Amino acid sequence: MEIMEEEEERKETKFERSKPYILCVFNSLIGAASNIVSKFSLDEGMSRYVLIVYASALGTLVTALLVLLFERKNESKISGAICLNIFILGVLRTLGRVTWFAGLEYTSATFSASITNLIPSMTFILAVIFRMEKLEIGKLSSRAKIGGTIIAFGGATLMTLYKGKSVISFHKALHHSHHQNAAVSVILQARLIKKYPAPMRLTTLIGVFGTLTSAILAAIIDHKASSWRLPLDFTLIAPLYNGIVIFGIAGYLQTLVVRKKGPVFSTSFRPLSTLLVAILGLLLLGEALRLGEILGAALIITGLYAILWGKEAEKKKN
Repeated sequence: MEIMEEEEERKETKFERSKPYILCVFNSLIGAASNIVSKFSLDEGMSRYVLIVYASALGTLVTALLVLLFERKNESKISGAICLNIFILGVLRTLGRVTWFAGLEYTSATFSASITNLIPSMTFILAVIFRMEKLEIGKLSSRAKIGGTIIAFGGATLMTLYKGKSVISFHKALHHSHHQNAAVSVILQARLIKKYPAPMRLTTLIGVFGTLTSAILAAIIDHKASSWRLPLDFTLIAPLYNGIVIFGIAGYLQTLVVRKKGPVFSTSFRPLSTLLVAILGLLLLGEALRLGEILGAALIITGLYAILWGKEAEKKKN
């Protein structure tokens, strides 16, 4: 009996260790689909500002239901400082999505997904500034993290300045440069979840502020009544998918990973999403893969995994 109990405990421990990896892979899969769905709807004329409002509102409703089902007994208290941080996260999420959707309109889904691989490097820099990551120049692990950050930035610069010839293409696609920066949000989220350990409720409150912010922004910039009408066709999938799956489920899962493994780890699976977006964009949207994008993405991924190697080396020594 004791041997069986010990084996069950080992299995449970192994599952708990692998859970963050499973959640990150799942988030990469649904994130890749979001790129494709959003790109299609934006190309069909849906307003990026209205899309964010509807998606944020739906995501907030989903997480609010999860709170009622699973976190009603959570007694974590909200202070004024926590409320301010939640408001900032809501604003950052809105601004991040606005710039990301704008970039998605003017570029390809593959380019947008590739350039977001910079986020782990930026997260690492901010984590060092806020003393959430150790940096000792004399250690190989620290030099790997620094070198990886420089290489990743070099790859992003290459992607932006050099397009190159089309390597694989089924149809003609548009290409301009733009990128998203979500690193500040991840760092702030990592600090906030320690002070307010209620991930579902936290995701809901961020959604509330994000919805209010995006609604105000949309009312100012795009107040035409026609922009707010949702057509009963495939473009309707974008607000539904982004709201329920991305703003709701994925936002909550990211909070769980950040709480357990930290901000840098939670962004380390973006290269997987980039690969999936490249394949889907090529097959479904007819996007071309250009030489500059391939070389730049390779540098970004190399730099990213140099950073991750440095982190793992530090953990083994500790």
